Amino acid sequence: MALSPLNQRRWRNFCANRRAYWSLWLFLLLYGISLFAEVIANDRPLIVSYRGELHTPFLKFYPETKFGGDFKTEAKYSDVEVRCLIAAGGSEACWDDPEGILAEATEKGTALGEPIEKGWILWPLIPYKFNTINDLDGPAPSAPDRNHWLGTDDTARDVLARVIYGFRLSVSFALIVTLITSVVGIAAGAVQGYFGGLVDLVFQRIIELWGATPTLYVIIIVGAIFQMSFWLLIGLMVLFGWTSLVGVVRAEFLRARNFEYVRAARALGVPDRVIMLRHVLPNAMVATLTMLPFIITGTIGALATLDFLGFGLPQSAPSLGELTQQAKQNLQAPWLAFTAFFTFAIMLSLLVFVFEGVRDAFDPRKTFR
Repeated sequence: MALSPLNQRRWRNFCANRRAYWSLWLFLLLYGISLFAEVIANDRPLIVSYRGELHTPFLKFYPETKFGGDFKTEAKYSDVEVRCLIAAGGSEACWDDPEGILAEATEKGTALGEPIEKGWILWPLIPYKFNTINDLDGPAPSAPDRNHWLGTDDTARDVLARVIYGFRLSVSFALIVTLITSVVGIAAGAVQGYFGGLVDLVFQRIIELWGATPTLYVIIIVGAIFQMSFWLLIGLMVLFGWTSLVGVVRAEFLRARNFEYVRAARALGVPDRVIMLRHVLPNAMVATLTMLPFIITGTIGALATLDFLGFGLPQSAPSLGELTQQAKQNLQAPWLAFTAFFTFAIMLSLLVFVFEGVRDAFDPRKTFR
């Protein structure tokens, strides 16, 4: 679908802002990588070849008996016995001398002197998930090494895997909350500003009462009654965050509702919803887009704060706020603090640069060369 001339001009202005343009592509690259976190960081192999058949453990459950084992529970692919069974075609000798049989099957393609079709395992780039408890040679948290590029936390979980999953969680959470709160806030502000009078008065009193509600206390109370989850926390954030855009949109609609073209449209019998959406709302978008980076960064910060205080997502979730809490509790492990700081700094900086470019692209007074 071709863009209108106005949107083409906005896109050209955005592309001319090099900082915003390259920040957008870098952010999309990082977020796109995080969307495939299960392929990049996982304690389950991507592909397992066993007796000539291909299996995808990262997508499907396979019991140990599938590879010649004894248990019907999920195969633990990092165990040397399971790797021996896969490489040696299910040879029972793997239970006696797994390392020797594994080496023989890998090098010669034989098991106990009998030729077999070698099995193999294709691991992700990072063979750990965000909740994988690793066997370490020393105490946790452990410093970065060739196995754990950013080290491990105090429960022996890989920090880089948690950063990848946590980046996806934080950005997805912020985008969902911002989208819903923006729709609700813009609709409420538009109704207030366009109709004014008693509608505006009633809405203002409701917003004043709603804004005085202690959000943190309510979240703590709800978290004490219910098990906090991703969608429940989104609902609570939307419930108390929709008022952030109401004041800006209301002011723009109050200013624009008496413009000549709006009064002319009313005189011609154009429905109010058409005037609001087609004629008044575009004028309010510049001020609205100015507030969006603050809402997104504020939502990410609120999620990290709640997780840091222990009132956010469950402890098992890959939270960047929980990583920050661990950094505070383990001052002898500076890699945790540096990882949390640079993750937040890069993520929030890119988002601010992108939305600055979007704001300027929608501003008709600014033109980039």
